[in-house]
Amino acid sequence: MHSNKTITVVLLSVIAAVLFIPFLGRVHLFDWDEINFAECSREMIKLGDYTRVYVNFKPFWEKPPMFFWMQSLAMKTFGVNEFAARFPNAICGIATLIVVYLCGRRVQDSKFGLLWALAYGGSLFPNMYFKSGIIDPWFNLFIFLALYFFILYTWRRNGSDKEGLRYKPVTYAVWSGIFMGLAILTKGQVALMIFLLVVGVYFIYNRFKFYFGWGHALLFLVVASLVTATWYGYETIKNGPWFITEFLKYQYRLLTTHDAGQEGFWGYHYVVLLIGCFPASVFAIPSFFKAHYNSRHDKDFKMWMLILFWVVTILFTIVQSRIIHYSSMAWFPVTYLAAYTFYKWERKELNYKKYVGVFVTVLGAIIALLLLAVPLIGMNVKRLIPYVKDTFAQGNMAANVTWTGLEGAVGIIMVITLVAGIIYLRKRKFDNAAWTYFGGTAIVIFLAAAVIVPKVERYSQGAAIDFFIERQGEDCYVASLGYWSYAPFFYTMKEKPANPNSYDEKWLLSGDIDKPAYFVTKVDRVGDYEQYKDVKELYRKNGFVFLKREKPAK
Repeated sequence: MHSNKTITVVLLSVIAAVLFIPFLGRVHLFDWDEINFAECSREMIKLGDYTRVYVNFKPFWEKPPMFFWMQSLAMKTFGVNEFAARFPNAICGIATLIVVYLCGRRVQDSKFGLLWALAYGGSLFPNMYFKSGIIDPWFNLFIFLALYFFILYTWRRNGSDKEGLRYKPVTYAVWSGIFMGLAILTKGQVALMIFLLVVGVYFIYNRFKFYFGWGHALLFLVVASLVTATWYGYETIKNGPWFITEFLKYQYRLLTTHDAGQEGFWGYHYVVLLIGCFPASVFAIPSFFKAHYNSRHDKDFKMWMLILFWVVTILFTIVQSRIIHYSSMAWFPVTYLAAYTFYKWERKELNYKKYVGVFVTVLGAIIALLLLAVPLIGMNVKRLIPYVKDTFAQGNMAANVTWTGLEGAVGIIMVITLVAGIIYLRKRKFDNAAWTYFGGTAIVIFLAAAVIVPKVERYSQGAAIDFFIERQGEDCYVASLGYWSYAPFFYTMKEKPANPNSYDEKWLLSGDIDKPAYFVTKVDRVGDYEQYKDVKELYRKNGFVFLKREKPAK
C-alpha cells in the first residue's frame, strides 16, 4: 500500500511538471502584478538586500518577502527572465497536486485523493495560475495546509478513531502554526484573518463547544509568530521599526478601504468562481447539499470545506475587492467538492441529477465558442477596427500578429471533451467522465498557453515591451507617461538611479536632464504632453507612442 502511494506521488509530480513547466518563458510578464513582483525580486538581487522589498529602488511595503525570496532563487538559477519569475508557481503547482492527493487520501482513500488532484489540475484558473508569476498560489497553499493540520489536530485531540493519525495533537498544532507563519510571510496578516474566521464559524456550527485546547491555541500562535519573526523580527532588529510599521499600516489600509476601480456587483466572486473554476465549479454544486456520509470524518471535513468556501467568498464580497485572485483560496473547497460529487456518484451515495450535465455542457460550450472565436477574430481583427471607438484599442488591434486558423484546434479539443464527457455521464460512467472533463480541460489550457496567449499579448503590450528591451544597456532614463507600468523598470533592466531628480516626471520632461530620456505613452493620452517642445515623437506602434528628449546642450 505504501509503495502504491509513492508511485502515485511520483507519477503526479511528473504529470504536474509536464503541465506547468513548459512554455513558462514563452510570453512576456503581464503588467501589473507579474512584472511588479519580478522587479522586486530583480532589485533584491541587484541591491543584495533580502530583508526589504523594493520596486523602482524605493521601499515597497505592500508585500512581505517570502515569494520574492523564491523568485530571487529562481533568477539566480535560471537568469533574470520570465521563466525564472514563473518557475516558483510551477513548483507550487506540483506541490499542490501532491498535497490535495495526500489530504484526500487521508480523509477518504487513494481514489478520492486522485479525483481531487485531477479536479484541481484540470480546472481553468487553478491550472493557469501555476503558470503565472503572482503570489497567490503559494499563499493559498500555506493557508490550506495550516487549516488542514488544524483539522487533523481537532480529530486527534477529540479522540478520533481515524486511521493514520500517528502523532500527538501538539504535533499537528505545531505544523498548523508553521504553515500559518509561512502564509503570513507570503502575503500578510489576511492569512490569519481567513483562518480565524473559518475556525470561528466552525465553533458556532459546533454549538459553541470548545474543540481545541487553549494551550494548543497559544502554541499555534507562538509558532506562527516565531516563523514570521524570521523577517518581522530580523528586519526590526537590523533596521528599526520604520519599514515594518509602514508595511503593517498598508496591510490595515488594504482591508479597510478599497480602490475606486475595484467596485462591482455583489455576486462578482461567485461568477468568477463559476467560470474560472470550470469544470470543477459545476460539479461542486451537488455537494453543497446533503449527502450520504460514510463516517463522521467524511461529514466533518466536508463541513470545514464548505465553511472555507463561504468565509472566503463572503469576506471578499464585504471588502468589495474585485480582484480575481482574492477569492482564489476558494479553489481548494470548490475542487474538493467537485471530487466529492464524482466520488459519491461512483459509490452510489449521491444521485446523479441531469441539470449537472446540462449546466456543464452549456457553460463549456460558451468557453469552447470563445476559444474557437479567438483565431477567427485574430485573422479578421483589422476589419473590426472601424467598429471600435477607443483609439488605444484601435491601435492594439492594428498589431501584426500571424494567425493560421490552426489555433482553433484548442477549441475543438474543448468540444470533444464536452461531447465525450456528457456521453460518459449519461452512461453513469462517472470515473471516465471525471478523467475526460478534467484531463481534457488541462490539455486545452496547456495548448492555449502555448499558441493563443503569446499572440494575444502582442496586441495588449508587445510593442511597448519590445521598446523597453531595446533600451537595455543604454545610459538613459525611461518612463511611462499617462499610465502606470512596471515594465520600464524590469524590461530595461534599470540600474539604481544616481540622480534622485529622475523620479520627478516634470524634471524628465522639462528639467536639466543629464542623459537622454525616453517616454512611452498611449495614443489617447499623448495630447496631454504637447506643451513639452523638447520631447520629440520617435514613432507610433499598436496604440503606443514612443518619445525622446535629448540631453540639453550646455
